[in-house]
Amino acid sequence: MKDRGESHHGTKYTQAIVAKLGWGIDVMKGIGGNVRFVETFQNRCRFGLAQADITPPVGIYHRMWGAASHDRSTGVHRPLKAAAVAFGALEEEGPPSESEQILILLDHVLLWPAEMDLLLERASRLSGVSPDSLLVVFSHTHAAGLMGLERESLPGGELIRGYLKRVAASVGDLISAARSGSQAATISYGFGHCSLARNRDLWDDRLQQYVCGYNPDGPSDDTLLVARVNGERDEPIATIVNYACHPTTLAWENTLISPDFPGAMREVVERETGAPCLFLQGASGDLGPKEGFVGDLEVADRNGRQLGYAALSARCELPPPNRRFQYTGPRESGATLGTWSWTRLSRDEKRRSSRWKLRRWAVDLPCRRRSHTREEVQSELERCRAGEKRARAAGDEARAGDFRALAEQQGRRLQRLKFLPAGECLPYSIWLWKIGDAFWLAVEGEPYQVLQRSLRERFPGIPIMVASLANGARANYLIPAGAYGSGRYPDTIAVLAKGSLETVIDEAGSQIDDWLKDE
Repeated sequence: MKDRGESHHGTKYTQAIVAKLGWGIDVMKGIGGNVRFVETFQNRCRFGLAQADITPPVGIYHRMWGAASHDRSTGVHRPLKAAAVAFGALEEEGPPSESEQILILLDHVLLWPAEMDLLLERASRLSGVSPDSLLVVFSHTHAAGLMGLERESLPGGELIRGYLKRVAASVGDLISAARSGSQAATISYGFGHCSLARNRDLWDDRLQQYVCGYNPDGPSDDTLLVARVNGERDEPIATIVNYACHPTTLAWENTLISPDFPGAMREVVERETGAPCLFLQGASGDLGPKEGFVGDLEVADRNGRQLGYAALSARCELPPPNRRFQYTGPRESGATLGTWSWTRLSRDEKRRSSRWKLRRWAVDLPCRRRSHTREEVQSELERCRAGEKRARAAGDEARAGDFRALAEQQGRRLQRLKFLPAGECLPYSIWLWKIGDAFWLAVEGEPYQVLQRSLRERFPGIPIMVASLANGARANYLIPAGAYGSGRYPDTIAVLAKGSLETVIDEAGSQIDDWLKDE
């Protein structure tokens, strides 16, 4: 077996190879001498998947952008999807809550806390699964509409409540289907790269302030992590694409319901693989597509194809399930050739790849001092709405549009204040589970890319799937300490105090480190 006297992560040379390929390299002692092999990152668990179409009815309230001039959706670009994934240990150890995690993926931007709680309560009641085991994440498409019950009085808003009830019922059914269809599966991981995501904190010299838009000089994490899921007969079950990039291709000019670029990405991957493709949004607080904020559907599809082809490229490098690439010896053919072949993992190695750990916990993070009370924001919201009515009555559509955009900002600010805790801290939720040598991390809100970059640099080559907006966005943006006071858009609306993002990184990193030391 492997020489455990060496570092878990190998040499610096090995780490460089690992970072590029997603594979580990080690030397195993064998009969008759050294046997070289490439140790692939694969794990085994119980895995169940169910999907459904959750496209809202045409005409539902759709305006997400303050600059938009429409309220109701006028059609559908691509359908919105929901998926439930049941992860479980092959051999349960301890209570079921510690050996099962239900991941629910929704094609929506987010849900406010009240709507999120209703979804979890209804889905839990219908499926019989404890809310503690349910984890909802969002593709974060800004072209699905913002489904808040506070918008019921707006045009198309009368459809929101019924739609959310149908989504909850669908999610409940998906959870039950995913659990009942759960089977032993192998998940293989590969790293790739895609240049779709670009830094979106741009300094405007004329305005002397930051704007939210493509910054060609800013750091951009192009890391793409792909997980391929296969059944016991090696049949493809799913492909999971983990990438950090705001789905903000389509903006105020678009009036169609759309999953944005994840829709075309899934189509590309599914057409090639014949299996469902799931999109897992990474830490994208400061990342968005180079070309975005448009109404052109072809741009969204082009962005999706770019990510889809990159995902397929990374997927093509993955090994066959439950095998490793092993040096099989020399062969004379003019030159002395060194031959390699795929060999099956031993029973002990497969057992090691099935090890399961799960932790869900909350960290008390300090809130920023509130610059406005709920009453003050409510008053400003009413002032903006009154200003819009006056401007429209006077025939000044441009000014009416400005007031309308300001009202949208104040409305969202009011929702954020409404659900903040009364005390000085917010209990921030973190989910982490480990299957074999891979980690799955989910966090609340929208953290900047430094979260995933820091963890992957600290644990080079180890697959760490990162999901944001877990069970909603009470925490809003999590920004680096150096970004506070900069005037960036996330800085202006972040509710957590300076140092919160660094605390979350330390919490997740310490837990990963502890689990690695236990091996």
